[in-house]
Amino acid sequence: MSFHDAVVPAYLQMLNSLTGLLTKAEAHCTAKKIDPSVLLGSRLFPDMLPLSKQIQLASDFAAKGCARLTHSEVPSMPDTEKTFEELKQRLARTIDYVKSYKPEQFEGADSKDVTFPAGPDRTMTLKGQQFFSGVSLPNFYFHATTAHGIMRHNGVEIGKRDFLGAN
Repeated sequence: MSFHDAVVPAYLQMLNSLTGLLTKAEAHCTAKKIDPSVLLGSRLFPDMLPLSKQIQLASDFAAKGCARLTHSEVPSMPDTEKTFEELKQRLARTIDYVKSYKPEQFEGADSKDVTFPAGPDRTMTLKGQQFFSGVSLPNFYFHATTAHGIMRHNGVEIGKRDFLGAN
């Protein structure tokens, strides 16, 4: 399996499932007459980030992960989304961006150095495989899982198959 085949499909599966989850969450708000901003601002615990930010961060980890692994320019996406539609558009842009990467761009990326921010005034350097499996992918899944948890906790009728993008 190529490194591209390990990276790109993992991001795409979850980005697509997040789109489906947001669609179900939006329908839930409509059916239950819930102000969408309430769900988008919901958190699992007061010191955690809200649903909208969880989606934005999942998007960032996918796009920036591909860029850093291929030594491409890291995209900048301001976090301005305030509606389900805007978040779905952000996911669509991220999906298109991740899909644009070709297998040859990932050749040797698993053993090349990847330098990335590790705090406000600090960077860290790891080999591509270490960066992907120990930093980018776990953070990506953390934010995707937290988004799912927030929606489920707030009554959106979703489950594991929705998380996996199988529904």
